[in-house]
Amino acid sequence: MSENENGNENAKPRQQTSGSQQAKMKNEVPASMRWMRRIKKTFSFFFTCGLLLLIATAVFLVYLRSQTLPVTKMLQTSQMYDAHGEVIDTFYSGQNRQVVPLNEISPYLIKATLAVEDQHFYEHFGVDLKAVARAAIVNVQAMAKVQGAGTITQQLARNLYLNHDRTWTRKIKETVYAVQMEMQLSKDEILTDYLNQIYYGHSTYGIETASELFFGKHASELTLAESAMVAGVPKGPRYYSPYYDLKNAMDRQKIVLQTMVNSGFITQSAADAAGKEKLTIQPLSKKKPSAAPYFRDYVRNLATEKLGITDEQFDEGGIRVYTTLDMNAQQIAENAVTKQLEGKTDLQAALVAIDPRTGEIKAMVGGRDYTENQFNRALSNTRQPGSSFKPFVYMVALQNGFTPVTMVKSEPTVFTYDDGRQQYTPRNFNDQYTNANIDMRQAISKSDNIYAVHTVLAVGPQKVIDLARKLGVASPMKPLPSLALGAFPVSPLEMASAFASIANQGIHRDTTAILRIEDANGAILYEAKPKEEQVIPPAVAYVMTDLMESVFEEGGTGNRVASTIKRPIAGKTGTTDTDAWLVGFTPELATAVWVGYDKDRDISTVESHLASPIFADFTEQTLDAIPPKLFPIPEGVSTVYIDPVSGKLSNQDCPNSKMEAFLTGTEPTTYCTDRPSNPATTDGQKDAGKANTGSWWNDLKRWWND
Repeated sequence: MSENENGNENAKPRQQTSGSQQAKMKNEVPASMRWMRRIKKTFSFFFTCGLLLLIATAVFLVYLRSQTLPVTKMLQTSQMYDAHGEVIDTFYSGQNRQVVPLNEISPYLIKATLAVEDQHFYEHFGVDLKAVARAAIVNVQAMAKVQGAGTITQQLARNLYLNHDRTWTRKIKETVYAVQMEMQLSKDEILTDYLNQIYYGHSTYGIETASELFFGKHASELTLAESAMVAGVPKGPRYYSPYYDLKNAMDRQKIVLQTMVNSGFITQSAADAAGKEKLTIQPLSKKKPSAAPYFRDYVRNLATEKLGITDEQFDEGGIRVYTTLDMNAQQIAENAVTKQLEGKTDLQAALVAIDPRTGEIKAMVGGRDYTENQFNRALSNTRQPGSSFKPFVYMVALQNGFTPVTMVKSEPTVFTYDDGRQQYTPRNFNDQYTNANIDMRQAISKSDNIYAVHTVLAVGPQKVIDLARKLGVASPMKPLPSLALGAFPVSPLEMASAFASIANQGIHRDTTAILRIEDANGAILYEAKPKEEQVIPPAVAYVMTDLMESVFEEGGTGNRVASTIKRPIAGKTGTTDTDAWLVGFTPELATAVWVGYDKDRDISTVESHLASPIFADFTEQTLDAIPPKLFPIPEGVSTVYIDPVSGKLSNQDCPNSKMEAFLTGTEPTTYCTDRPSNPATTDGQKDAGKANTGSWWNDLKRWWND
């Protein structure tokens, strides 16, 4: 055997010996060491898994932090206010809600809500792990779900983004959204949203609306006892609402109070005192009808059709619409219409009142009963104004050679126009004519149609239309003789606006119903900036006003209500076969009243007189607290004594003289007789070429105004 062979033979036993030795050594490793190795491996495995889980969680949280929350919208109740901040009406679609900041919610209510809904709200990150564990133990012991662990954040997430299905999928999503909300919103922001979102029953959402519903006060004014009552309702509005079961509501209130004590929010003595406090629960009633339904609709249409506010914003956006309406004046207007139309079936009326100084609408009545008919007659331009249109004719005339003493014979007359190709034959009411010369004052006070048609043809109908347009009348008109008699329909709103310009010394201001609109956060969406324009000279406006005052004097068509009105007032009546009008004004208020039937039906003689008492009652009651004020006399007006028969300056030979206002330079220069006035007896009339300025009368009026 070779040496190599011997070597190989020697190597084999050595390998066998080595293997057996290793096995023996392995068998000799202590069991404790083997367990340590296993524990080490297990720990390493779980540590790695935990680390990976932490990394995954961190990545997931970063992802959540970077993602925006789902788009949601908290539906809010919009409100409309009058000029004094009183609520006219509220608007909402399904959810009646008023959103308020946290600092406008009673601290008692906040603590009560935290106590019963989420005591550790300011400590957890959206999920209360302690509450989850506690609820799990209780539920396992009871073998049923008897206790929940949802936090305020989770409840808010569910209300905003999810439904109320009892599924694991919904619960997981709710938890994820809750954590995401905690990462992106502050605790106060979450609590604010929750208190404004939560449902309190009776179609009422949010603490502000609930507070007003139950106690008729703002959420900031709730007492401890009231807060405990309200905070207990969301757990089960059908069970704990005081309107459904007062005993259950009171028992729930005591539980809330005791929970507040246990949570350290209040003392036991405070809870005991609150539990004994007598609460005044407001009666549950249906939504009250708007105090000014026609005006409300008008404002809504303005906002949505002209100002860019959508219907959705109006019903769900929580906007605040601040209007010009005066609720006191509105109530007086509605009462006046109701009083005069009582017992008169189907007869309708409309009223619009405007402050001449601002152009702001103060009252609007569109009919006798909004619940029966929502058609707004105050805006309708389908009714003829009749003689109430005549002041526009006479103001043009005053600027084109006519004066208050221009004479026209009142008698049946056939007028020709269109270069003699056409004829027009107007008639006076009941065919009554003086068959003598009358001046402009008489024509206005007695509403003489012959004088009006003669005037419009003399000055040109187109000039009258042009002036009416400047005064705010936008309805269609044609340059015909019948224009002078109000043959072309206009709306009460247009008439009130035009007469307001006369009351405002010829300055026309845009009619305004909305002062401003704010969104739910107080940002201004719209603010009124009405335009104004001097459309007629102040002196012309004053002379016209002075002439229209005679309508309410003896012999005037408005004299029947003169005893009701205790202040200087000017205006003009208008009557057609189907319409009755009175449009008039004081320095503070211009009002148009229309009475008639919706369909083609003639009004009776009695019904034709109803516009005047509505106007008189409304004006006097609305201005009751305001001292009577004379119309201010502007520059360019002269007052002189004239003889009403001849229209000339009066002297001792013309004993029945009267004072008349003229545009300076248009007053008479000759006397009623050939003999001049006696300087010793008629102060100020020195000669025929120098008219009396009526200084004592001007001084008296200015003293009255002061």
